[in-house]
Amino acid sequence: MENINKIINNDGITKIFHSLIIIALALIIYKLIVGIIEKTIENSKIFNKKRTKTYIKLAKSVNRYIFIGIVVLFILKIYGVDVSSVLAGIGIISIIIGLAIQDFLKDIIRGTSIISDDYFSVGDVIKYNNIEGKVLVVGLKTTKIQELSTSNIYSIANRNIEQVAVLSKFIYIRVPIPYELKLNEQHRIINEIVDIIKKDKLIEDCENVGLTELADSKIEYLLKITLNPINKLQARRNVLEYIIEGLEQNNIAVPYNQLDVHQK
Repeated sequence: MENINKIINNDGITKIFHSLIIIALALIIYKLIVGIIEKTIENSKIFNKKRTKTYIKLAKSVNRYIFIGIVVLFILKIYGVDVSSVLAGIGIISIIIGLAIQDFLKDIIRGTSIISDDYFSVGDVIKYNNIEGKVLVVGLKTTKIQELSTSNIYSIANRNIEQVAVLSKFIYIRVPIPYELKLNEQHRIINEIVDIIKKDKLIEDCENVGLTELADSKIEYLLKITLNPINKLQARRNVLEYIIEGLEQNNIAVPYNQLDVHQK
């Protein structure tokens, strides 16, 4: 019994116990606040509905940093650290840290501007360097995307936002037609191909933009395809097959460069 009392009265054990209680309470309060924020954003008419997921993720990120800071201060107080002197010294320390973490601060500023400027949000498809991917998370420091072609996940530092392009919902594909066909026949075949493409579930619309080039061995027409950028790769493959299918139905071989050799 005496040993149990010693353990209970042990100052170190008491501090650990109090610290655990603070962490547990902080987690509960954090969950409640995040839940309230989620419902407020989802039901609010102020926020853009398309950007709802992005706003929620950003709010979670901000609150997480705030709660971590508050919990650390409370635990320091429990262990006898003079929190007021800590707060007083934050100004000087922040200057030193600021010089050391300039890139981190740039990421935070850019992360905020991504939201405020409505540059892109969760679910959009963006291109970074040679990577095209769907935005999974927009955080204060980084943006995570999933590459369309490989499903690999990449983290992009928000300070590199200038190198990011938001992909449009249009792609352009050329249809090769041989010179031997008359103009009205060319138009008929192109329209048939357009009708075939429009039946694809991944494609929202297809439009014949018109004749775009008189190449060496073929005439080229340009098709404007409207789709969800997430389906871009598969839709492009489908369209190319439909083009070949349309040409085959009209007994037309795909034009290509040929070299004629004449012997004397």
